[in-house]
Amino acid sequence: MRDQQSTMQTQNPISQAQNAVRNAKNATAQMQSHPTSQTLEGAENAIEQAEHAIAQAQTSENERAVAESAEQLTEARERLAQAQQIQTQGNIK
Repeated sequence: MRDQQSTMQTQNPISQAQNAVRNAKNATAQMQSHPTSQTLEGAENAIEQAEHAIAQAQTSENERAVAESAEQLTEARERLAQAQQIQTQGNIK
């Protein structure tokens, strides 16, 4: 039964969105601590995946969880924008 619950949770659009946002936050944190073109690209990709996951979760009845995930994604986007400004200044290798 435990494996079945784990599978069900994995397939839940809310948990997918939350996991994708967590990955995006981790990717932007890594990019900030190790600013390279590779980590910047990874953060951009992670944010894009999180955006898609949140869009899929919009149909969920748990609006609060979707809103919280969207808010966290906005914070990750802001960190990405800051890093892109640094890249524009030529500080990313």
